[in-house]
Amino acid sequence: MATKNIKLSKNFTYDEMIHSATAKRLNIDNTPNARELENLKVLCQTVLQPIRDKRGSAITVTSGYRCPKLNALVGGSKTSQHVFGQAADITLGNPTLNKKLFNMIVDMINKKEIRVGQLIDEYNYRWLHISTPYSKVNNIIHIK
Repeated sequence: MATKNIKLSKNFTYDEMIHSATAKRLNIDNTPNARELENLKVLCQTVLQPIRDKRGSAITVTSGYRCPKLNALVGGSKTSQHVFGQAADITLGNPTLNKKLFNMIVDMINKKEIRVGQLIDEYNYRWLHISTPYSKVNNIIHIK
């Protein structure tokens, strides 16, 4: 079944949210279950799409859903929201642009345009981790 055109929101597709070069290379089935798919839709519609709309151009998702096996192989936390379809790592391609995106997202959070669980600057803006709300809301972190 071709899934490329299945949209989870206006600009985000199923394929990009489950894509993993590691999973492909190691022949790991990275297919979310129904609940995880619903979480991906919520992530795309309530977090990623509003960011994309405000920015006015594309955002690259480098990691979305990760099955437990894939998450362990890439060194993800055992409690990672990626495993539940509730998180994505995103980039604009370089730390300078990612820092601008991070600041724009912080502004959106402060203006209550979006709610997030985490917004993490990963290793001096190499990429950003963002998730839907969970027990902690708007937890903004910088990992050096």
